[in-house]
Amino acid sequence: MKSAVETLNPTRVRLTVEVPFEELKDSLDAAYKKINQQVTVKGFRKGKVPARVIDQRFGRGAVLEEAVNDALPKFYTDAVNEAELNPLGQPEVDITELKDGETLNFTAEVDIRPAIEIPDYSGIEVEVDAVEVTDEDVEKSVEQLRERFASTSPVERAAEDGDVVTIDLEAKVDGEVLEDGVANGVSYTIGSGELLDGIDDAVKGLEAGGEATFTSELKGGSAAGKEAEVTVKVSQVAARELPELDDEFAQLASEFDTLEELKADSRKRLENMKQYDQATQAQERVLEKLLELVEVPVPEKLLEDEINTRKHNLEHHQLGQMGLDLAKYLEIQGKTEEEFETETREAAVKGIKTQFVLDELVKQEKLNVNQEELTEHLMRRAASSGMSPDQFAQAVVEQGQVPLLVGEVARGKALASVVEKATVKDTNGEIVDLEDEEEDEATESAEATESAEATESAEATESAEGAEQAGATESAAEEKTEG
Repeated sequence: MKSAVETLNPTRVRLTVEVPFEELKDSLDAAYKKINQQVTVKGFRKGKVPARVIDQRFGRGAVLEEAVNDALPKFYTDAVNEAELNPLGQPEVDITELKDGETLNFTAEVDIRPAIEIPDYSGIEVEVDAVEVTDEDVEKSVEQLRERFASTSPVERAAEDGDVVTIDLEAKVDGEVLEDGVANGVSYTIGSGELLDGIDDAVKGLEAGGEATFTSELKGGSAAGKEAEVTVKVSQVAARELPELDDEFAQLASEFDTLEELKADSRKRLENMKQYDQATQAQERVLEKLLELVEVPVPEKLLEDEINTRKHNLEHHQLGQMGLDLAKYLEIQGKTEEEFETETREAAVKGIKTQFVLDELVKQEKLNVNQEELTEHLMRRAASSGMSPDQFAQAVVEQGQVPLLVGEVARGKALASVVEKATVKDTNGEIVDLEDEEEDEATESAEATESAEATESAEATESAEGAEQAGATESAAEEKTEG
């Protein structure tokens, strides 16, 4: 076999392959054997029909077609390996010449990973937010904890802001009660904004047994987007009582004996959270600087596939689970379809470039992934997926995804090596030491950037959840009751 490579552009090549006919012998034998098992010829036992009879009865062309289809993948792979190419996706194969007994010639066009030159990146400098926890931050954290330990007690008065009311809801559109527009015994905190627009004004001032009617646009359910006439009836009004902020509360809400110890722990936890956010911010900004330094051609077919994958995941996974379509999501986000298309394309380009650059760094730095690193990464991925580590590991193995996980860890290590050489300062001008969290954060940052579900999907989920909570009475009421 002889092969030659023609570079069509930085990300696409054409292979020209010439195969002497004798190299098709194994595939021809296999073709005769396969056809033998499929046909019946009078006078011959099944599977024992001579090749000359098959040629006469069914045509030599059918045999050649079967043999070529069998042989092409091997010859294509051999040509790719010989040229040391890194193909992306499936090739477009064209048989240019097939002469029985003489030769098989074909071409194969395929996208390839572009050759990337990584320049010196040791001079990268980025600025991140300083880790600062104020007394107000601590007080807010403790107050949130206090809210969790609030108690309620029924009162015989009109409902006020902050009260917890038990209500029945009925929604009508065009005078007809919706099938999913009735909910009873819903517990709702006035002012929380967790149900329908307008419900706070409707229930404030009502006592137990009182009812009111208001108009609201339904954000979810069977009549999403339509104006509904909603009747709300209050069956109970309960006042929320917050515990006193003292040592007794600290003992109730935590493992600490005093309020001061609880506040000190809250401060430490807030510092840890801000350090985590700071590390994430550093990884993202270093990565952005690195991508600016490197010229990375993006294969158009790969880009289109990535864009389609992102759209599919958004529409059929995130939004589909929330009962929203893309049009409604864009309305909630306040985006036009053109803006969405532009953002999706930019995110896809960044994801592809990130993977190419970090993979090249993995190769240059000869980075390897050991079993411990892979296991730790698998545990993190399992936790984020909501599956147990055993379940997640089994799914990864069954779907042949282990190499993908190895790649994620390796790219994380590559980004960590870049961050290690970068200068990271906070907004106070202080040098930031990310050594303790560098590699884990880098892995997560690299994942987030290259993942097809990254930015758009996360925003979609958050927005969709918000829309669902503000939706029609039944679904919103069930969610609130369960909460």
